[in-house]
Amino acid sequence: MRTMIELKSTEDVQEFVNAASKCPFEIDLQSGAVYLDAKSLLGVLTMGVNRRLQVLIEGDNNEIDAFHQTIQKFAIA
Repeated sequence: MRTMIELKSTEDVQEFVNAASKCPFEIDLQSGAVYLDAKSLLGVLTMGVNRRLQVLIEGDNNEIDAFHQTIQKFAIA
């Protein structure tokens, strides 16, 4: 599953990473040619805030749906 998000503050980054860290499946973020582990607070912070990031998720559909609902507030069209 792929979703576009924008994290507008360091608080958003922390909330996103905390939610990702609770998931048993792999979650990556992509910005251009750069990919990183979405469970790494320092990694996500180094990408910066106010950037459009693509969330790449692989896992069980039921678990993905729960995480997707959690990050929906960061989603962009």
